[in-house]
Amino acid sequence: MPIGARVTRLTYRSLVVAAAAALMTMPLSPAGAHNAPARESRPVHSYQNAIRESVWVDTRLDGDGDGRTDRVAVDIIRPREPDRSGRKIPVIMDASPYYACCGRGNESQRKTYDANGDPVQFPLYYDNYFVPRGYGFVAVDLAGTNRSDGCVDVGGRSDVQSAKAVVDWLNGRGRGYTTRTGTERARAHWTDGRTGMIGKSYDGTIANGVAATGVEGLETIVPIGAISSWYDYYFAKGAPLYDSGPEWLSDYVESPGARARCQAVQQRLIDGAPRTGDLTALWSERDHVPDAGKVRASVFAVHGMQDLNVRSKHFGQWWDALAAEGVERKVWLSQAGHVDPFDFRRAEWVKTLHRWFDHYLLGYDNGIEREPMADIERAPDRWSTDRVWPPRSTDATVLRPGQGTAPGVGTLSLTPARPGTAETFTDDRERDETDWAAAIDRTTPEKAGFLTAPLNRDLRLSGSSTVRITATPTTTSAHLSAVLVDLGPDTIRDYAASGEGITTLPERTCWGPGTAGDSSCFKETRARTKAVDYTIFSRGWADLGNHASAATGRPLTPGKPHTITLDLHASDHVVPAGHRLALIVAGTDRYLIDPPASTPTLRLDLARTSARLPVVGGAPAFVRATAGAPVPPGRDASRPLDGVAEPREIRPVPGGDSR
Repeated sequence: MPIGARVTRLTYRSLVVAAAAALMTMPLSPAGAHNAPARESRPVHSYQNAIRESVWVDTRLDGDGDGRTDRVAVDIIRPREPDRSGRKIPVIMDASPYYACCGRGNESQRKTYDANGDPVQFPLYYDNYFVPRGYGFVAVDLAGTNRSDGCVDVGGRSDVQSAKAVVDWLNGRGRGYTTRTGTERARAHWTDGRTGMIGKSYDGTIANGVAATGVEGLETIVPIGAISSWYDYYFAKGAPLYDSGPEWLSDYVESPGARARCQAVQQRLIDGAPRTGDLTALWSERDHVPDAGKVRASVFAVHGMQDLNVRSKHFGQWWDALAAEGVERKVWLSQAGHVDPFDFRRAEWVKTLHRWFDHYLLGYDNGIEREPMADIERAPDRWSTDRVWPPRSTDATVLRPGQGTAPGVGTLSLTPARPGTAETFTDDRERDETDWAAAIDRTTPEKAGFLTAPLNRDLRLSGSSTVRITATPTTTSAHLSAVLVDLGPDTIRDYAASGEGITTLPERTCWGPGTAGDSSCFKETRARTKAVDYTIFSRGWADLGNHASAATGRPLTPGKPHTITLDLHASDHVVPAGHRLALIVAGTDRYLIDPPASTPTLRLDLARTSARLPVVGGAPAFVRATAGAPVPPGRDASRPLDGVAEPREIRPVPGGDSR
């Protein structure tokens, strides 16, 4: 990915921010003329006496077709002291569909209100921590949820406009009202309009979508485990990832009143998202990646590399698009699943987020934009950093599968297989990637595996991979899976277990002041780990029927070879010396994709199959790691390897068990 284009823009932005910081922190009296500029906001404002209010912002859309434009509920908490002095403040915003139906965070907190309808509890810690430091916090109910009008359209125009309209209102461009149906106007006189959006899962997806509109006043976004393309949430190049579509999620989050008035929207979601996996206009509207060039905000992305709900492909393609456009960006990549960094690296996360918002919303020159771009979790609670990500020496390296000494147990190297060389496997919908990896050294009918010899030095893969497959099916339908595996003992976060890599503890820590109705104290967590014999670190799927078009599937011709490219999920993984790198190609990955209509046997053409992997150091690094490889340690090849627990079936709820 291009990195050089990023440098000029970052340097210019840094100068602007530094200048703004100097102006904002300049002392007003000569006596303080030589004081150092402030580098961190302090908790100097009263949380208990903060202003708590609700406003209804006009979205200028009529999603429910009732003849009047929809208003979304905006619950606000802001420090009283700046309001008294006339000083304007920036805003941190979390726009969500989950504030009433399901809750936010590891403890599923919901909004609460007093007898007058004024907000009492704001879920999560953003209000407790940042309001005393001079920020306003705004919690937006997306259209069709909680106290908002309209309908949920699952990532569509209404969802995005629900939050964009609030950014416009904060910047004096929109209309707000003191009640849901009244005419008394509410104006955001108290803010300078500088807004940062944050949120996990669906909430972070809305932040991506609003940033992709290029709205003025949105200075930064912090998407955590967020979707970048809703099609890729429900399908992988035609292969369905769930047994339902967006209408299920819409029904799940909508307020009871919205369900009755939004049947037409529900039907449009059904009609526009056929289970064939075709890329329709509905999905194109919900793809933010092509609009990365409109993004004005800086982006601090967080993603679990083992997130099996919002898979890391979403992060990878969004990151690559932002990089191509020179957008200021930073990333944390964890070993966890769909988990908020507040629950896997709490103290460091709050500290870093504080400095990020101070820089991009208050203009403090604290140097965060000059620090390493990436934090990567290498082992549970052990992190490394990279100045840029992926590292500059990363190069796409093409590895080739080859035949081994037993059927389905082949080699993986830089050398192409001889023309006509093939392996055969039969789709088994009762097997998954953990079954395949556990039997990597044995011939089994449902997969073909290809392995390097044990490495003589570490080999790092950093970024997104693809696998190009040419296969001949025996039936008119077939699904394909490809996974990358690190074969060797390790201790990892148990991402497939309950908690997705964390265990929630009874003890609490507090992050700012609280009130009787809004505590700042949250349950602590620790890493939930597992000793394994292998680690699956990247995966991807496709419907072979989409071989001719990523947008449209078609029946296969039995006995005819078809070629398709599978997009594997972004990752950053080091295969240690002594371990082996493996590529597995198979059919249905149980619980992660739905099976095809038939049960095909596929003949894999090895000469026309390859993996394009982001190797740090490129092909020379691969050669050094595999040349003169040591003899593998003695092991009973018939003993199944011990991997993580079988992945549980996941319903399509961006937010999972730890919303």
